[in-house]
Amino acid sequence: MSSNRIADLLSDGMKALKSAGIEAPAREARLLLGTAARLTPTMMIGFPERSVDAEAAEAYRTLLARRVAREPMSHLLGVREFWSRPFFVTRDVLDPRPDSEALIEAVLDELYDRQRPYRIIDFGTGSGCLLLTLLAELPAAKGWAVDLSPAALAVAQKNAAGLGLGARVQWREGNWEAALLPEDPAAFDIIVSNPPYIPAADVATLEPEVRLHEPHLALVGGTDGLDAYRALAPIVARRLAGDGLAALEIGIGQGESVRELMLAAGLKDAGSASDLGNRERCLLFRKG
Repeated sequence: MSSNRIADLLSDGMKALKSAGIEAPAREARLLLGTAARLTPTMMIGFPERSVDAEAAEAYRTLLARRVAREPMSHLLGVREFWSRPFFVTRDVLDPRPDSEALIEAVLDELYDRQRPYRIIDFGTGSGCLLLTLLAELPAAKGWAVDLSPAALAVAQKNAAGLGLGARVQWREGNWEAALLPEDPAAFDIIVSNPPYIPAADVATLEPEVRLHEPHLALVGGTDGLDAYRALAPIVARRLAGDGLAALEIGIGQGESVRELMLAAGLKDAGSASDLGNRERCLLFRKG
């Protein structure tokens, strides 16, 4: 019979996760057990000889099996932190990633007055992490969240409610600019997007957590990964206010190609920002 002692559960979990190729098996085993049995790290470290009840142990083993199958931790825990705020996630949206925080930092660094009533639009909002973070940092701003997926919009709406930002967002389901309504602004002060940018042939090389459990609609950007930028270039050029700022997340090595597309649409290069790995991750543009 399997032991329900904290020490044994953690040991078994760590071994299973390590065998599955998980990079931080001890940390993840503690997170999963803490979630299943409602244990704090202090309790697990200080009282390893204690046992958890059978229901909690079974819940832990279920979570462990899902993680061994490389389901993302965020799906198992229900949340992922972004810019120090919790975001609810499901398999209908991409995980908010630390690399995307480069876009937030780049936008905020460009704004001389954070009290202005900015009009912000997020094309392909997903979990809403970009738009909602900017709204939280810009208290007078209003946002428009656009996504082709109704399931993704539902996730973003839940996050907006959880962060107390729902009243400041307009939700638009549809394909890029076509989702906007006649009463929506003709121009926006800030345009952001983390569009699908993975070349189709590269999907097979992605980590199982991404390849098997995240929406390909939000990942794959056509044969060369640039289809979304081709669609966005004229939209950004039309919809950006005269003194506005556009910030686009990009994949590794896509900077030159995306710049060419945006400049050809009449936009002006306004710089870039790098992620934690010092890779160019966000491009900024203004009106030409």
